[in-house]
Amino acid sequence: IYADPAKRLELYFRPKDPYCHPVCANRFPTSTMLLKVRRRTKKKQQQLDTEEQNQPQVEFEMEILGIVTTVYKFQGMSDFQYLAMHSGPDGKQTSMYDKVLMLKPEKEEFFNRELPLYIPPPIFSRLDTPVDYFYRPDIQHREGYHNPQVSGENLIGLSRARRPHNAIFVNFDDEEIPTKPLDAAVQTWKKVCTNPVDKKVEEELRKLFEARPVWSRNAVKANISVHPDKLKLLLPYLAFYMLTGPWRSLWVRFGYDPRKHPEAKIYQVLDFRIRCGMKYGYAPNDMPVKAKRSTYNYSLPITVKKQASHTVSVHDLKQGLGTAAAAGAKKAASSRYKLKESIYIFREGALPPYRQMFYQLCDLSVDSLQKIIHRNDGSEAECTERDGWCLPKTSDELRDTMSLMIKQIIKSTRPALFSNPTSSEDGKEQLAYESGEDEDDEEEEEEDFKPSDGSENEMETEILDYV
Repeated sequence: IYADPAKRLELYFRPKDPYCHPVCANRFPTSTMLLKVRRRTKKKQQQLDTEEQNQPQVEFEMEILGIVTTVYKFQGMSDFQYLAMHSGPDGKQTSMYDKVLMLKPEKEEFFNRELPLYIPPPIFSRLDTPVDYFYRPDIQHREGYHNPQVSGENLIGLSRARRPHNAIFVNFDDEEIPTKPLDAAVQTWKKVCTNPVDKKVEEELRKLFEARPVWSRNAVKANISVHPDKLKLLLPYLAFYMLTGPWRSLWVRFGYDPRKHPEAKIYQVLDFRIRCGMKYGYAPNDMPVKAKRSTYNYSLPITVKKQASHTVSVHDLKQGLGTAAAAGAKKAASSRYKLKESIYIFREGALPPYRQMFYQLCDLSVDSLQKIIHRNDGSEAECTERDGWCLPKTSDELRDTMSLMIKQIIKSTRPALFSNPTSSEDGKEQLAYESGEDEDDEEEEEEDFKPSDGSENEMETEILDYV
């Protein structure tokens, strides 16, 4: 234990008992001395002429043996101790150690005996020191909030007030689509839209939806400079959100039903993830696009010392948050919050900014990809939840072609990764002819490509922003 600074020293009260739970000591640096002290006592003779007796004479001898640099302190509680015992009907405790512990090779009769059920605990508490539990403060709900009715689906209640963004969510199998926003969404936006810049942004977004009825949030942020908190209130005012189907995670203009218009095929979403593995020629550590966050810096959401997030109030939004309020701003208001076009457009010869991207088919700016998309133009018969207006397996073919393009980019920039021609050709062949179902299984096995919490490019995060 002393050789490894990361280990804790264990103390067993019953070393021969395999069910004994140890007490652990933590390692601490110290600068103390180890002393050897001798205590010698000399007794004097008692005097007969007096009743008093002299106290024995004590002498101490001290010697320094060395310096102590490390000490182990048992600061935790001993926790529970579990004994292999059985309580009889009369309350008598019977030891079961001789019946459950096999100390020598036993015959078959040893395993076929009738014994009381004994199940030791699989694990003890990982905490052996008491800690303060920081209870949440009382929830301060916003004005106009009403407690939800208690039902079978909501027995405990909400932990916080719902954000008043009032977005309308639509599933692919819903029969009707909304034609106007909720009254609460209209009131919320009118309450915030108080300066000319906000009205200009509203008009710009209206023109975008008139020219193109379906947009992703990243595409909107790449075409309009608007603060994200204001965009959360503006989008539900002009469009509804698709939850499932080929237009999932996209915002659709009110009154427009893409399931009834074959030309809406070009607005469908493609969930593309950069493939990685030895069969593709490069390992996860050689990925050209790094992960947005590392697991080494991950902190649990229940940590006490969390970074305090800035709460945006309606008053802040009214004061022009996200607009050119500061005259000496380093960045012009026209492009202050604009994202780069690579956030939603795929071009040949360029790598995606993230490992997982949600592209609309019209934003795949490559001729070979557009040919795959438009193969059935004019002959669209049915809109399905998986493929929409496209031919079956269109998404899989697009992913295969895009993956080959990305592989060529990596091969041109880092040829050392593809020094083995045999493995490169095998990886290319597997990449080109891999089916869609196999790809989904592969992505589930490789944890590197699971969506990370809080990503700007994930539909789950966007839904939470508007619920």
